[in-house]
Parts: sequence; C-alpha cells; structure tokens
Amino acid sequence: MDDHSPLLQTQLHALHVSLGARMVPFAGYDMPVQYPAGVMKEHLHTRTAAGLFDVSHMGQVILRPKSGRIEDAALALEKLVPVDVLSLAEGRQRYGLFTNDEGGILDDLMIANRGDHLFLVVNASCKEADFAHLQKHLGDSCELTLLDRALIALQGPKAAEILAGLSADIATMRFMDVAEVSLHGVPCIISRSGYTGEDGFEISIPSESAEDLARRILDHPDVMPIGLGARDSLRLEAGLCLYGNDIDTTTTPVEAALEWALQKVRRAGGARAGGFPGADVILGQFADGADRRRVGLKPEGKAPVRAGAQLFADAEGKQAIGSVTSGGFGPSADHPVAMGYVAKSHTVIGTEIFADVRGKFLPITVAALPFVTPTYKR
Repeated sequence: MDDHSPLLQTQLHALHVSLGARMVPFAGYDMPVQYPAGVMKEHLHTRTAAGLFDVSHMGQVILRPKSGRIEDAALALEKLVPVDVLSLAEGRQRYGLFTNDEGGILDDLMIANRGDHLFLVVNASCKEADFAHLQKHLGDSCELTLLDRALIALQGPKAAEILAGLSADIATMRFMDVAEVSLHGVPCIISRSGYTGEDGFEISIPSESAEDLARRILDHPDVMPIGLGARDSLRLEAGLCLYGNDIDTTTTPVEAALEWALQKVRRAGGARAGGFPGADVILGQFADGADRRRVGLKPEGKAPVRAGAQLFADAEGKQAIGSVTSGGFGPSADHPVAMGYVAKSHTVIGTEIFADVRGKFLPITVAALPFVTPTYKR
C-alpha cells in the first residue's frame, strides 16, 4: 500500500468503534490503539484477568502439499526458514523466521502442523510479500492460500477458564498446541499461544462469525478489549520482538538473540544443517558470534527511553555502541523497559551504558529478558 491508499478494516472494525476505541493507522489498517479505559488499565487487566485483542490484520496462510504428504510441505518450507519443520507433530506449532541471502530476517511467523497442511500466521505489514515469497519458491510443490478469516487473541491468567466455559476441549491444550474447536457452534482454529507473556489463545474465526463470537467473549465480566498500545507494552515486558523495530532485514537471528528458534538439526552438524537463505552467515555467527546483540535495557528513574535513542559506552557520548529499538514504561514491571542492540563488548547483564535522550546522556543498565515471568502452560 502507498501513503494515499485508503485504510483497510478488519472484520471487527464496527465493534471497535461501538466500544469507543481510538483508531489509528497501523500496517495499512484502521486499528484500535486504546479503548476508554486507557493503555495502563488495559495492560494491567490482561496481566490479572483476560484481554481480547483483534489481530485480524495479520496474514493467515495454508500451505498444502500437492503430493498429499505433509512431510513434503515441511521439507519445502525448510528451504525458506532455518527451523525444524519436519519434526513438528500434528496439532503443534513453532516459531519461525523467513531469512534472506544475507542472513537478515524477512519476517517472523508461526508454523502449525494441521495434519494434511501447514498453517502459517505472518505479520500484517509483510503478508503480501511473504505470500509472494512462498508462491515463488514453493508454488511448484505446494498449493498456497491466503485466507480471509478473522483472528483474535484472548490473553491472561483467566483466559483458559473463560474459553473452557465455551468448550471443554480447551482445558487439555498445552502451550503451542493447535486444534479445531467449536465455540458457540463456530468452527475455529485455536492455538495456545500469544504475544503478551501470559497464558492465552489465538483464535482464527470465519469472517461472518467474528463479530458475534468476539461480543460473546467480551460479555464475560473478566474480559476487557485491548488495543495496540497495551499490546506493545505487554510484548515489550515479555521481551518479544516486534518486526520492523527489533528485527528486520538488517538483523540476523544470532544478533537478535533468537538462536533458540533454530533447532539443532538445522545447525552445523545437524542432519539437515543449512539449506536455507543466509545459512553461511547465520551458521558462521553461531560458530564465531556476532558483533552486536539484542539485549534488555533498564533505564534509571521513571523516564522511558524510546526507540531510536543512540547508546554509548560513556556519559560524554564519545563511544557509540548501539541503539534502542523498542522502549516505553512497563506497567507490570513498574519501571521503564527497553530493548536494543549493543556491541558484543557491552552485552553482559548489569553493564552500565548511556542513552542520548534529547542531548542528555542518561544511565541505562543492560538487563535480562524478559522483564516479567512468562505464565505459559507447558
């Protein structure tokens, strides 16, 4: 989309407006940034009860092998991602990355094994490019479909109890399980996953049923609608990357501290080592390290340090060592939180560095991620 294109609307746009949401442009869509309760209350409510998010702007893709063998689809996708897709069991999903020839990250995504096909969820800003990338490289062996379905996320410590009231099957799901479940008679694809650090679920819904089902979930007294503002502060406290901010085509998985996303079978010495774009660069960094790394950052005091702030080794701003990629106030942590890239010489937790904030060099400490303890149901 160019700057003059009209904003797209998700299937829940009318619902957001009826709930008094403040709408803003995001990834080409008109999206709710907050509701009347405000970002702080929405954030804390998600941490203590349950929040409902509209993520229908994201891309949902079916990758179906023309051979009828799911193994063929898995191996085909492994040509584009440095992830072990072949061993992904039916009913399970895994975090993945599309990489380029330089080892940079084209997008991050979720990959689910649905038995006879793979189900991918990709970022809104990248979905058209991702689909074209998949079609170009896998179109000969797989049938690809970009779905027109709504996607919502119910996150928080009460999410499981709330959804179990609609379907008893929910209670037995583990973190990263994926299943087809009927909610109020609507067939949904549900994963026990999310983007907040809390236990929760992402629910893919037929478009025509989305608003009715979302309203039914919101009828529960423990559920509050949550906008993009709280979604960002929740994921930042959880140490989760936002594509376009913390990871992009100029960052590698090793620089981004995402080594855990590359299973041993795809690394040097593994049975299917390499074979993905940028493998030489990425596996070389596994062996030799990278010159910089994504780290957690805790500013002193109560003033947040925002994305774009330059980082220095000294209080005079003479030795530049990196920059902040995400930053804000963490309502649950009760202090400012940030992430950024720093030179490998300054990645040790507890290292004091300095951020240039409007010409003042403020002290900031390299901190462990995440800032809050995850509550995923393992």
